[in-house]
Amino acid sequence: MQLRIVNQSNNPLPAYETANSAGMDLRAYLPEGPITLEPMQRGLVPTGLYMEIPEGYEGQVRPRSGMALKSGITVLNSPGTIDADYRGQVCVILINLSDKPFVINSGDRIAQLIIARCEQAETLQVETLSTTERGAGGFGHTGKS
Repeated sequence: MQLRIVNQSNNPLPAYETANSAGMDLRAYLPEGPITLEPMQRGLVPTGLYMEIPEGYEGQVRPRSGMALKSGITVLNSPGTIDADYRGQVCVILINLSDKPFVINSGDRIAQLIIARCEQAETLQVETLSTTERGAGGFGHTGKS
């Protein structure tokens, strides 16, 4: 599969870092200078990338585990979805869950991009659903950790 990208940033194209990587790093594109996310502040971080995701696929924007662990920075709407028919700039909604300000510089790796198959479902209104052993139990109903 090919992923067509218009790169209006001065950053390299997203790429897999190892042979079995699931995600490619997305980098901040901040031509007007760094931005600071204060504790509990969220912000929209541009990447300078525009993508043509193939039909039947989606782009999933996910947090980088190192940023989450070390700095408390995560993707707010994780995973964010880039639809196959979207042609605007890819931006990432980040939130600072730490107690310290966090500075984002242009070129910083801020999120991961996963390309995944997806299908559209046909919705049908029905009067009842099939029964299962679980039924309507949810939100920790089994009492197991």
